Amino acid sequence: MWEQVQETVSYIKAKTNFTPEYGVILGSGLGGFTNDIQIEFTLPYDEIPNFPVSTVEGHKGALVFGTIEGKKVVAMQGRFHFYEGYDMKQVTFPVRVMKYLGITKLIVSNASGGVNPKYKVGSVVIIKDHVNMMPEHPLRGKNDERFGPRFVNMSEPYSRAMMVKAKEIAASMNIEIHDGVYLGLQGPTFETLAEYKMVKALGCDCVGMSTVPEVIVARHMELETFGVSVITDMGDEESIGTITHAEVLEAAKGAEPKVRNLIKNLIIQY
Repeated sequence: MWEQVQETVSYIKAKTNFTPEYGVILGSGLGGFTNDIQIEFTLPYDEIPNFPVSTVEGHKGALVFGTIEGKKVVAMQGRFHFYEGYDMKQVTFPVRVMKYLGITKLIVSNASGGVNPKYKVGSVVIIKDHVNMMPEHPLRGKNDERFGPRFVNMSEPYSRAMMVKAKEIAASMNIEIHDGVYLGLQGPTFETLAEYKMVKALGCDCVGMSTVPEVIVARHMELETFGVSVITDMGDEESIGTITHAEVLEAAKGAEPKVRNLIKNLIIQY
């Protein structure tokens, strides 16, 4: 994989001559964040060597390079999921590429189902920790020490310093936020009521089908990482019967201005 990553990085550098500081992965319905970037280059995934192509509605499929008040950013419009049929190394491949393009910080966003009764549809949640219940691990197999160590310390998967700054920003902008533990499941089915109850029993606050593999790989390469989730459905008996992907996208779109403001100002101020 080292050779594939370097080939991809060389291609992108030749196309852009751009060294980003921040990488941003935009989840379902949150692709509009790129409107906050002064865009210099856009590379569709299908033009990038070794890159997978996103197949999910709400994920556009391009790498966007530019600046936010002078901070250099590369944003993924659309991510890859294990449930699409990719293996975990493909799912996390772009994180490795962004690392070798120059990023030192990674921001990941997603849509998730909430089980914390303090949440409601549209709530913005800072991810303070996660539980990995994906059926495959992105670091399984022979470890390449050039990427990182065999055994990764996951005591701080999400940067505490970035969380503190994000909460300061949210307070100053009157953005209501929560924090919580995210549980990663394979998908693509939405959770059953019994599964939602399991998520809650395990001490988690929300559940989704992404993010965890990307964060594991980011920490493997010592990237400072921040995660934010939009609650797009609640895992309770009242609402579970009606949830659809269209509703998830609609709920994410409603919360998008708050998430965009939070991410943009975190990049500017941190």
